[in-house]
Amino acid sequence: MLRPRSSRLLLGLCLAGTGAQANDAAVKAAADAFGTSVGRESIGLYSSSSVRGFSPTAAGNVRIDGLYFDQVWALNARLRNATQVRVGLNARGFAFPAPTGIVEHQLRRPDARGQGQIATTLDSWGGAYLDLDFAQPLEGSDLGLTGGLSAQRIRYSNGTQGEGYNASLALWWRPQPGREAMVFVSQHETPYDRIGPTLSPAAAELPSFRTHGRFDGPGWTHYSATARNRGLLLTETLTPAWVLRAGLFHSAFDTERDASNLILNADASGRGQHLLIIDPPGRNASDSGELRLSHAGRLGDWAQTLHLQWAGRMRERRYGGSAIVDLGLGAVGEGVTLPEPALAFGPQSQDRVRQQWLGLAYELHDGRHWALNASLQHTRYRKRLQRPAQPLAEDRAQPWVGSLGGAWHPGRDWLVHAGFTRGLEESGSAPANASNRGQALPALLTTQRELGLRWQLGPGLRLMAGAFDIRKPYFNLDASGAFAPLGQVVHRGVEASLSGQVLPQVRLLAGLLWMQPRVTGEAVALGRVGARPVGQPERVARLNAVWTPAGAAGPSLDAGLAHNGPAAATRDNRVELPAATTLDLGLRWPLSPGPRPVSLRLRVANLTDARGYELRGSGLYAEAPRRLVELGLNASW
Repeated sequence: MLRPRSSRLLLGLCLAGTGAQANDAAVKAAADAFGTSVGRESIGLYSSSSVRGFSPTAAGNVRIDGLYFDQVWALNARLRNATQVRVGLNARGFAFPAPTGIVEHQLRRPDARGQGQIATTLDSWGGAYLDLDFAQPLEGSDLGLTGGLSAQRIRYSNGTQGEGYNASLALWWRPQPGREAMVFVSQHETPYDRIGPTLSPAAAELPSFRTHGRFDGPGWTHYSATARNRGLLLTETLTPAWVLRAGLFHSAFDTERDASNLILNADASGRGQHLLIIDPPGRNASDSGELRLSHAGRLGDWAQTLHLQWAGRMRERRYGGSAIVDLGLGAVGEGVTLPEPALAFGPQSQDRVRQQWLGLAYELHDGRHWALNASLQHTRYRKRLQRPAQPLAEDRAQPWVGSLGGAWHPGRDWLVHAGFTRGLEESGSAPANASNRGQALPALLTTQRELGLRWQLGPGLRLMAGAFDIRKPYFNLDASGAFAPLGQVVHRGVEASLSGQVLPQVRLLAGLLWMQPRVTGEAVALGRVGARPVGQPERVARLNAVWTPAGAAGPSLDAGLAHNGPAAATRDNRVELPAATTLDLGLRWPLSPGPRPVSLRLRVANLTDARGYELRGSGLYAEAPRRLVELGLNASW
């Protein structure tokens, strides 16, 4: 489990040592092995921060029930049923696809009888979690409520710790079929979350971590923040053929303090220059939304749908002004008790993004053999960056982007799909070890070509496979230490998903990614940059299974096996992350089956206690999580 700050640093990076969490609920909910998140657990080949080697979240490809959402902070699990990664064939239902995939949050809706769940979890690192979810209709009205509360006492395997609290509430209005409106509010408070060390070796080698499960301080190197999400959704069926949908969202992340705990130029023993970089209060906030009008009709024997779209966002960020505290020579695991000095913060940078686009999408199918889809969008993009003592910098673009795809059913159980997508996507921000740390990067034109097939092997078993080619500019640390463009990156690969009931008592999800990521350009030709992009393994495999021997109401066993192949760890490719394989096991035992079930949940993550690395940037490492045992009690009504 990564703290929010670490998640921002890791956008777009594939983590060696990150496993497929054993999760029976997610396996049962997932239609494929490409990525599903339910509650606090996730399974599948991909995640919201890594799809085919890129981050759809950093690219700006997040949706709430299909509508555009410029996510600064992820939508709380108290409001959503699940989060799905839409890529390849399982993205065909989206009128406006994106080159690096789509992350879709699916909202929880109240039903006629109401339901709820309370879950408590304790873990072997000392963490404790309490989650309360509910979905309740309001009797005698067309209204309903969904939401919940959560409290977290977080402990990490490196000895750091934190606390978090969140609350979410949504009000639904559904007076008749085809008409729906909802508003939601959500807030997450992190009073403190201590920042563990990251290490950069002086030599071209992997570091040696000698931690003992304790925080090496000082205690004032912590992160604290408040995150908010709020919004509204509207669906109105104007006529049987015309449907209007609208979404308006606000997502904000206000940091009271942020920090980086770096050990640079470390020797073989792990001793190097120990720097603390403390950030003053910062802000990242966005207002975004989409208005979509859809018309469904027929063209002879063919069904057709037309979508008209307006979408836009306004994002503002304030960051930088960091204070640097030099602790001299130090090593991971050594305690530091230095009292907090008077920190001299500098002026901060600001950037503002304004983007809007008009879109037109068209779908045509005969319901039997053929389907065609096309989209065209014209976007107007402007980013202004104001840095201290520097002139205002501005980046503008007005490209035409779009997609073209088709599907063919050669037989009842077969479907073949091909598509091309071109989009303007965000590229995140510079990592902690860059001289332009935190700076927002320019939007990039990205293209994707793909070919896929789906084969229904049986009533409950499906195979999906595809090949893809994705191209975009490549950013990494240059010779001066700035995070800057160094060429073009091309990700070519094949992927496969096998999902469904292989036996009456066994449900299986298996995913495989075999990829050839390569960097091209002048920097590679001159030998300044290696041909392999940092942090991208060439093979990834995931296997999840649930065995329910006594039927749906009985106990179940689940397992998750994750493998990441080796990956380049430094810009020049001289250091490589080793391959990593982890195994998770889980057990769910019903204590009181029936209309109000109570169950016990035991999960062991990284059962063999395999050691590995988290890559936080080129040549910057943290220790991957060690073995974790969780015990939870869940009650539903």
